[in-house]
Amino acid sequence: MANQDKINELIEKRAVARLGGGEKRIESQHNKGKLTARERIEMFLDEGSFEEFDMFVTHRCTNFGLEKTKFLGDGVVTGHGTVDGRVVYVFSQDFTVFGGSLSETFAQKICKVMDMAMKVGAPVIGINDSGGARIQEGVTSLAGYAEIFQRNIMASGVIPQISAVFGPCAGGAVYSPALTDFVMMTDKTSYMFVTGPKVVKTVTGEDISTEDLGGASVHASKSGVSHFLAEDEQEGILILRKLLTYLPQNNLEEPPVTPCSDPIDRIDDILNDIIPENPNHPYNVKDVIYSLVDSQEFLEVHRNYAKNIIVGFAKFNGVPTGIIANQPNYLAGVLDIEASRKAARFVRFCDAFNIQILTLVDVPGFLPGSGQEYGGIIIHGAKLMFAYGEATVPKITVTLRKSYGGAHDVMSCKQLRGDFNYAWPTAEIAVMGAAGAIEVLEGRTLAGMTDPEEKAKLKMEKEAEYKEKFANPYQAAAYGYIDDIIEPRNSRFRIIRGFESLSTKKLSNPPKKHSNIPL
Repeated sequence: MANQDKINELIEKRAVARLGGGEKRIESQHNKGKLTARERIEMFLDEGSFEEFDMFVTHRCTNFGLEKTKFLGDGVVTGHGTVDGRVVYVFSQDFTVFGGSLSETFAQKICKVMDMAMKVGAPVIGINDSGGARIQEGVTSLAGYAEIFQRNIMASGVIPQISAVFGPCAGGAVYSPALTDFVMMTDKTSYMFVTGPKVVKTVTGEDISTEDLGGASVHASKSGVSHFLAEDEQEGILILRKLLTYLPQNNLEEPPVTPCSDPIDRIDDILNDIIPENPNHPYNVKDVIYSLVDSQEFLEVHRNYAKNIIVGFAKFNGVPTGIIANQPNYLAGVLDIEASRKAARFVRFCDAFNIQILTLVDVPGFLPGSGQEYGGIIIHGAKLMFAYGEATVPKITVTLRKSYGGAHDVMSCKQLRGDFNYAWPTAEIAVMGAAGAIEVLEGRTLAGMTDPEEKAKLKMEKEAEYKEKFANPYQAAAYGYIDDIIEPRNSRFRIIRGFESLSTKKLSNPPKKHSNIPL
């Protein structure tokens, strides 16, 4: 009987721990349109797969009377489970306990999960909903954050790290998500900032709302801090599960290959006509992507940020692939500071986790202007060049239309170790467009002409000559910089065949401590 009493005590303690901060606070959480820490885990993981750690941990703080209030679990739920049968480690911050604020023991629980994830080589997913550091704990709380940050840094490029911000995330708390591979935020219920609106008002005099300072839409479109913007937590969790289907468990494994019912030799006639006759007319490169990939499935990353370049995941014959594509219908697909940073980060992620890369090129160049130059476009453009040049995974590049100047080099050209570089017949590979080139090549002659008609005629003739030479892919193919010129409708087959032949590719960079990418 005594044994049964002890078992009953365990059952009761578990029930208390599962209630977190209690029924009232749970109700308050629901009233804000938010799920509890445990509900989020249950929704995210396969049913019945969650194994919890440290349910009975409590804080050790005795400052400001905090010792009188203790909750089992101390504000974070940690453990492991499976997503589609694959092991993941997870921690979920509980806003119902001290507003999800981080204590020393709270941090230790997260560190334990991250250490285990590294040991077994499995992704770690952090669900953030926290008021920040637990002020009563002072420096031990700050030390706890730093312990987590150090683990984020050590795990970077070793296991996938994903952060879901489903509530407040402010001050020091923002740096852990920022160090992870992907950040998800929910519209109107989550925010991130280093300093809140009150401090901003005091220090700078700027009057700004929480939403305008660090809301999900701000970070999804303006700062680029958030990679995914979800309508609500349910959608956010579905996106997280979908994202994991493209990722390997760790850097020593290959991404998960799935059966594909979409024929590899599927021909899509729409691709033969998708490039407009007028080289200045836009089209939507996403139409090209959807036509090429398995079952028209494409998970776009950073959808609302730097829209002049598209990045995201798809599959080719069941093999996960990272896609980078210039978007001609936004700023003509030009490369600027934000687009360069966005694409460089994505290329490096794919390379770190053995995900093959497809690049679709239609780029008129880098965005000119003092704003870009003062902002360091040289350094930011170099990041993208560095990322492609450093990457050792299979890389296929298809030039759809324009590939001009330095932007040609940056977009996975042959000399940056592109494995297969294909071009459509509509490709134009040159230092610059015809009009600009003739201004440089024939500038003096044109300036010396007084007859406007003669001037216009010469200009037109020279531009036509330049276009004949460069507004096609054949000169680049003559040098071997383009491996083949392919019919657009056959692109899917050629890309899949190319990646299949590259599946045993072996390439390594020179031994070094680490590279010094231009930050």
